[in-house]
Amino acid sequence: MDIGTRLFRSALLGLAGNRVAKKFSERYGMKLGASRFVAGETMEAAIEQARRLNQSGVMVTLDYLGESVTSIEEAEACERAYIDLLQAIRTANIEGNISLKPTQFGLALNEDLCLAGIRRVTREAAERGIFVRLDMEDSPWTDATLRIVRTLKAEGCGNIGTVIQACLYRSRQDVRALSAEGINLRLVKGAYKEPPSIAIASKRKVDANMRHLIKTRLDSGVYTAIATHDEEIIQWVKSYTRTHNVSRSAFEFQMLYGIRTPLQVSLARQGYTVRSYVPFGSSWYPYFVRRLAERPANVLFIARSLFKKG
Repeated sequence: MDIGTRLFRSALLGLAGNRVAKKFSERYGMKLGASRFVAGETMEAAIEQARRLNQSGVMVTLDYLGESVTSIEEAEACERAYIDLLQAIRTANIEGNISLKPTQFGLALNEDLCLAGIRRVTREAAERGIFVRLDMEDSPWTDATLRIVRTLKAEGCGNIGTVIQACLYRSRQDVRALSAEGINLRLVKGAYKEPPSIAIASKRKVDANMRHLIKTRLDSGVYTAIATHDEEIIQWVKSYTRTHNVSRSAFEFQMLYGIRTPLQVSLARQGYTVRSYVPFGSSWYPYFVRRLAERPANVLFIARSLFKKG
């Protein structure tokens, strides 16, 4: 990643906490292009988009957007929303699971509170045969997120997993340990602004680390979600699994809602398990900014929307 790209990404990520930008985006953003990356502001809208993806052969993971809640009441409301979502998934016969952020459940307020809420949702999900993925947020929450996953796994929750980011130096050690514990992982490159003391800055090196982590997981035999839109990495995975006799039942590809949809459908038609990350809800602004920061082309898409007639 060159200096210009790093500065561009850093500037955009800085907007994630900007109140003025947030207020403007929440008023106009869905009309100006945010709907490309967010399935809607309501659960009903998200379920409808999930149904359409299922019809094309793509499974989903539904994410009720929100993070860094500031009160117990907000955390409890989030928990109720996820319980409702679990019911909606089953009622609509959606082929999918759920993703949630620990700070949605009050991790910044109290770790025990957060654990209790996620435990209730995970057990409710287990009764419906639904898997729960704890999204990995920025680095201050990494250790606590892993503690929660390990605690619930030790309690017998077999339907829980988390995410590891290839951009962090610590990730090789984390993947080895979590693989030995049989914990389901999603591997991603990473979308948060992290200090250079803990994160790899070079895109080439992040890509190389991503391949290393994928290889470690595929060799371990523990189920793995490979989350990338990078066609070079996807082709590498297809080649590696073919030459090393890795069953397609041992992994899946994951991509984001609204990004590379034809590629998602194509992989599904080739017989690979493909899952689309489908976010929804009114608190979509931070997620949206991270999507813009990932690729300059995403910003150009929004800019074109500003000048469309009608």
